[in-house]
Amino acid sequence: MTQLILASTSTYRAAVLQRLGIPFDAVAPDCDEDRYPDLGPDDLARILAIEKAASRAQPGALVIGSDQVVDLDGEVLGKPHTVEKAQRQLERMQGRTHRLVTAVAVASADRTEVAIDVHTMTMRALTPEVIARYIAYDRPLDCAGSYKLESRGIALFERIEADPETHDDTAIQGLPLMKTLRLLRGFGFDVL
Repeated sequence: MTQLILASTSTYRAAVLQRLGIPFDAVAPDCDEDRYPDLGPDDLARILAIEKAASRAQPGALVIGSDQVVDLDGEVLGKPHTVEKAQRQLERMQGRTHRLVTAVAVASADRTEVAIDVHTMTMRALTPEVIARYIAYDRPLDCAGSYKLESRGIALFERIEADPETHDDTAIQGLPLMKTLRLLRGFGFDVL
């Protein structure tokens, strides 16, 4: 039986994958997310997902790697790490539309396949007070774009348009299950 590995320490990605009811191991990927400062959003998400999956590839296993990138007018907005940077990111995005690019890769010992999911996100107008309250509540300092859609961050948005290929809302949580399942089936692994 093929072992399934999620190359991620994200509790959000693990929770999404757990919905399938299949056993998997979650391990930290060996990947430097800051290694490619000059890449565009789509290429960055794709390369990081591939590197995460490939970093834990081994015989007898399929490894899932995923990455999300916030694309504001072609600029990558990464993880803020501080309250001040989170405030600045949300101030820049409020009242505007951006792209949330989610890449997923599946790697075996000898090959890697990847898929991209893009959601168009329109944030509502926000006051500095709303931004401060939101950051204090959700503490989104480890999230690209400074929001957690799995929590109160959904209240920051007035519209979310799904990838027309799948309309898969799990992508905004960090792991597009329909595209992940399609990739896994390409390796002969089916959950049903």
